[in-house]
Amino acid sequence: MPIMSSDDFTVHDDDCDEVGDGMPISDLPDEVTSIDDLECQCWNEYDEIAEI
Repeated sequence: MPIMSSDDFTVHDDDCDEVGDGMPISDLPDEVTSIDDLECQCWNEYDEIAEI
C-alpha cells in the first residue's frame, strides 16, 4: 500500500525506510501516470504502475 510522507508529500512503498511519518493512501495521486513519476528508490522493484 502506498504511503504519503507528511514531510514533503512524496509517495513511498509501505516498507520504505525513507517515508518517516506518513499516511497510508488507497490510490496513487492522479499526477502519477507512470512509475517514473515516483521519485523514491523504493519503487525500483516495480516495472510498471499496474504492479502497485
